[in-house]
Amino acid sequence: MTEKKNSLSDRVWDFFCSLKLTITIMLLLAVTSIIGTVIQQNAPAADYIKEYGQANYKLFVKLQFVDMYHSWWFIGLLGLFSINLICCSIKNFPRAWKFVKSPMLVASPGILKNSANRAEYTTKEDKQQLAGRLTDLLKKEFGKTTVTEVDGKLYLFAQKGIYSRFGAYMTHLSILIIMAGAIIGNLWGYKAYVNIVEGTSIKQVLSSSGQTPINLGFTVRCDNFSVIYYPNSRRPKDYYSDLVVLENGREMVHKRIEVNDPLTYKGITFYQASYGSAGNAIFKIKVTENATGKTMNFNARRGEHVKLPNGYSFSINGFTENDRQFGPAMQLHVNSPDGKHGRPFIVWQKYPQFDVKRAGTFSFALINYEEPQFTGLQVAKDPGVNIVWFGSFLMVFGSLTAFFFSHKRIWACLETAGGKTKLQVVANAHRNQPGFALAFDEFKQKLDAVVENKSPAKKG
Repeated sequence: MTEKKNSLSDRVWDFFCSLKLTITIMLLLAVTSIIGTVIQQNAPAADYIKEYGQANYKLFVKLQFVDMYHSWWFIGLLGLFSINLICCSIKNFPRAWKFVKSPMLVASPGILKNSANRAEYTTKEDKQQLAGRLTDLLKKEFGKTTVTEVDGKLYLFAQKGIYSRFGAYMTHLSILIIMAGAIIGNLWGYKAYVNIVEGTSIKQVLSSSGQTPINLGFTVRCDNFSVIYYPNSRRPKDYYSDLVVLENGREMVHKRIEVNDPLTYKGITFYQASYGSAGNAIFKIKVTENATGKTMNFNARRGEHVKLPNGYSFSINGFTENDRQFGPAMQLHVNSPDGKHGRPFIVWQKYPQFDVKRAGTFSFALINYEEPQFTGLQVAKDPGVNIVWFGSFLMVFGSLTAFFFSHKRIWACLETAGGKTKLQVVANAHRNQPGFALAFDEFKQKLDAVVENKSPAKKG
């Protein structure tokens, strides 16, 4: 006789249930994750070209290495892994379900004879009386006890921890939920960036690649941006932004955000990421005409020519917030009435009297300066994040159930032989056999007391 060949459907089913497929997919996911770590994701094209060259950049784009976690092949790997996990679970689940739905109430002769954890007694006591006390013990130690009579023999069965057999399937389900959340986040979520100048607002953000504008569906305004520095330095200690969300001209949310304390609105989260100068600073300058003592106040910008009396003018050439530990300083020059460019000189905000000693036609003092700032925000939308959190919680619960709990079963067989009652007790656990063996040794001490009828009387 020739062996019957498996049908195509059987071969497909075996393929998706294969452990080799599981290992292969996990290796591929590990390799692709390395690629996604080594090659920066969603960076501007210029960064890739500078780092890898034009030809490699074009190859990366074709292979979708620059946005790997949104690529069809990465999502396909997740989908294939999900199918493999589902098929393996479906294949093995009926056996676990059978333990719950149809437990083996009557121990077979093989179980009674070959179990590693067993005890055997012979007593003159009637088996019904002994069975009654034994039932109470099993109920206390294991749970609900079922009594079955077959061929004049009494069989007792009890179990606990039955649902620990589902721990692995709960873990499988959690992985599927996490991957579903990740796929949802990849397909319908995004990461983007935006710079908002103080006092301005935006309605769009740029995708992480910096090429695709994304409409928010509402307006975000930055009312204020502030930086706190460490003492005697320009090293930022903290920085924060006062953001307002507006819809149809109405202020919906007003929150001050800082690092690790973002603003979330309609599933979109705004993280404080960076800051910087938004443009030319405005300097408030006090000018004194030395011959007359007349003072004048001006607001000036760098590179701008500001008129002074008698045809003179001045212009700010440069500025620094800390000039050789002397604090804020600006460099400027004065133009004579005939347009001749004067020699540049420096004015320190903290030391306005220094410029008087220069003995020029005019002396200058830097009163204050205002440099517009922008707040740099990272914007993220991930509709699958709550699903991932739920899956993570389920994974922890499933893993604890699978690894730290065990399904324990115990059988007892009582039969009358030669005017005496013979008792056989066997037990097993589907996990941590050495630990259960120790627990069974302790249980046998209680069993000895029950057989000898030395258990303490119940209190009424």
